[in-house]
Amino acid sequence: MDGQFMMTTIPLIAGYLLDLLLGDPRWLPHPIRLFGNVIAKGETILNKGTFKLLKGALLTIVLCALIFSFFYFMQHWLLTFNTVTYYIFTSIFVFYSLANKSLLQEGKEVFDTLANQGLDAGRKRLSWIVGRQTSALNENQIRTAVFETLSENLSDGVIAPLFYYAIGGLPAMMVYKLINTLDSMIGYKSERYFYFGKFAARLDDVVNYIPARLTAFLMVLVTFSKRGAVYILKYGHQHASPNSGYPEAALAGILQCRFGGPNTYHGQVVVKPYIGDTPREIAHDELKKVSYVNHTVTIVAVCLITYVSKY
Repeated sequence: MDGQFMMTTIPLIAGYLLDLLLGDPRWLPHPIRLFGNVIAKGETILNKGTFKLLKGALLTIVLCALIFSFFYFMQHWLLTFNTVTYYIFTSIFVFYSLANKSLLQEGKEVFDTLANQGLDAGRKRLSWIVGRQTSALNENQIRTAVFETLSENLSDGVIAPLFYYAIGGLPAMMVYKLINTLDSMIGYKSERYFYFGKFAARLDDVVNYIPARLTAFLMVLVTFSKRGAVYILKYGHQHASPNSGYPEAALAGILQCRFGGPNTYHGQVVVKPYIGDTPREIAHDELKKVSYVNHTVTIVAVCLITYVSKY
């Protein structure tokens, strides 16, 4: 087989299988935590005084350049020893970059906690994975929030990293993860981050533009859902985010339910448009269908990259 094909597909498949088996154990050191620590330190130093927009952009660009350079040169340096070290290194970081198993585990834990321990426990468990205020949510709103998170993060946590691996290898994949971390830490419209995090937030919108739509397309493809395709066209652009609405609309169509609407964030009610037109109760066992969608979309994406890598 072609050497380049092997160097692309072996770490891809190995990383995917590691994620499928292990997920994201909380005890395991994770590069995203290192990214977060560096971002927090940079924000503390730079986010003061004047020119906050410029400082935030500078931090984002410098960190992206450093991460790309590190992984690019590290891979080439490892290849000077032997291909085994290259495969091990690349496979580990592909594994770190994928979050499908942990994403579904988190969703299942919320559903199980709600079913077995009651509403208050379900609200508390949900607060671990969403930014909205959960203290007043009912059971259906909790399940809806889980499904919104699973669909949105299928793009951010799985398909987008795979997309950038396909077009730029591990260095591009890790830069994407950095941008996503920057957005989650400083990409807010609060007084503190409005200017400093604006560049990172816009960059995150740009890099997620294609992956979000690709995710939505794959979701309706693996379920053969015509309604999902209709919902993408009808509701995908109505979300406050330029990207999150597309996978959410796809899942709302697949399940024939309704997402969106008003929610409370940091004490303030944020009115979001509804995605879908069927405000029905979501059943506990529907998580199985959503898990099928996430797993199947991931497998299809890995297979597509493997196939394209031949050429």
